[in-house]
Amino acid sequence: MSRFPDERIASVLRGRGLRVTPQRRAVWAAFEDGRAGHLAADEVLRRARRLVPEVSRATVYNALSEFVAAGLLSAIEGTGSQLYDPNVAPHHHFRCRVCHRLVDVHPRSADRLGLGEPGYVVERTSVVFEGVCPSCAANR
Repeated sequence: MSRFPDERIASVLRGRGLRVTPQRRAVWAAFEDGRAGHLAADEVLRRARRLVPEVSRATVYNALSEFVAAGLLSAIEGTGSQLYDPNVAPHHHFRCRVCHRLVDVHPRSADRLGLGEPGYVVERTSVVFEGVCPSCAANR
């Protein structure tokens, strides 16, 4: 069995003009085809080292930066560590203020806010709703 069970990783990287290296493949694999959700660089490093134990922190940060520039990931600013999101389609987030988990949400009207004056061109919106997730609310 290959160290990289999903060979689609190579075609994803090549498709964005990136050289395919074991380190980049390991960083991309950390996101588990989007199932891993929003990851901090330290978590990506931990997961990437399962496949390439010698991968350095700098290499992970460089790969994440390249993936953001190539449109494979989006970077989410906020409290604590910057998170990386494999879902690059337009969407917003909900952050639990208790467990700090971040989940994708799709509100119906956040993209149509009035700006007061004509002439603005909205290229991207980023909304983070904050509150308490159902799991944390049940534990209170």
